Amino acid sequence: MAKKKTYRTKAENAHIQKLVDYGCIVCRNEMSVYTAPTIHHMRAGQGTGQRAPWSRTLPLCHIHHQDGGHGVALHAGQKTWEQKYGTEEELLGQLYNDLNISG
Repeated sequence: MAKKKTYRTKAENAHIQKLVDYGCIVCRNEMSVYTAPTIHHMRAGQGTGQRAPWSRTLPLCHIHHQDGGHGVALHAGQKTWEQKYGTEEELLGQLYNDLNISG
């Protein structure tokens, strides 16, 4: 049986647009520059094969999300990445504070 396709709500789309406008949180913190992000669904609290809700996402550029190699890209070594840039929870807290989002 095929999985039912779900669609984003207007509120979710507005939230995602805020993240896109904010840019990669790591580039912002490390170099004070805007870099176009992809959206990373946080892993913490999710089971295998589950995706976090849109409210638990971080804006990361391709380099800091998947393509930067170990210690640079989150998906190439999460523990090392978090030691260098902060945990997903810490960055989500910063993001929500910067964007005045309650969560």
